Amino acid sequence: MASKTRQGTSSTALKAFRALEIVADSSRELSTQEVADQLGTDKVTAYRMLTTLEVAGYVVRNPDSKRYGLSYKVVSLSRNLLTDNEVSKLISDTLHELEETTGETMHYSVLEGHEAVLIQAARGRQLVHVNYKIGDRVQLHCTSIGKALLAFQDVRFIEHFIAQGLPKRAPKTITDPEQLRRELQKIRAQGYALDDHEFADTMRCIAVPVFQSGGRVHGGISTPGPDDRFTYEYLEWLSEPMLTASRRLSQRLGGLPWNE
Repeated sequence: MASKTRQGTSSTALKAFRALEIVADSSRELSTQEVADQLGTDKVTAYRMLTTLEVAGYVVRNPDSKRYGLSYKVVSLSRNLLTDNEVSKLISDTLHELEETTGETMHYSVLEGHEAVLIQAARGRQLVHVNYKIGDRVQLHCTSIGKALLAFQDVRFIEHFIAQGLPKRAPKTITDPEQLRRELQKIRAQGYALDDHEFADTMRCIAVPVFQSGGRVHGGISTPGPDDRFTYEYLEWLSEPMLTASRRLSQRLGGLPWNE
């Protein structure tokens, strides 16, 4: 960014945008001091810029490390550009292949803070389906996609999440920490997660994690449906094509499938 500003511009706003660019350009989370160093300003100013960006929703602050990373809110600003992104296309192709196989609406969500954010979808052929919108956020402990993402995070993240409390959302929401730990262990063993009336009393859902390089799980695939169609037998059937898709997409993204 040029150091000289044009008349009529706000130097403060430009500095905030530069702070956003610094965070976006980094392959890892950054501390306030690191942003200040690159911004060429003092730590107090950098902190003010980062806090403003966090309140606006464009960066997120890791509660453990106190470092900053880019928020997926920027997705809403670049939807048209995402169609040209290779990773986005791989995800889109996978969702549409699954939709063709199952007839169900398929979602791809990513972990952001203590929530899962929906960033891509492929609309199914079923007349009755659960309607979610791009950008919708859900809690981790009471949804299949949330549990699928949570199960493969490190222990510190999981315990920090549990310590925040497990509010009841529906009749079968898991609110006991030890029960959730057992549920996450089960998910790691079988490779997929179920939501059985934990988010809504008329809905079930199944989700699989997607692995990237280094064994990281930042996203996953899910499909929700009404409980009269999403029976336990049907969920068991859905698990096979979804696990197959998860393995294939994980390999394409440079990660190892859950059971390899």
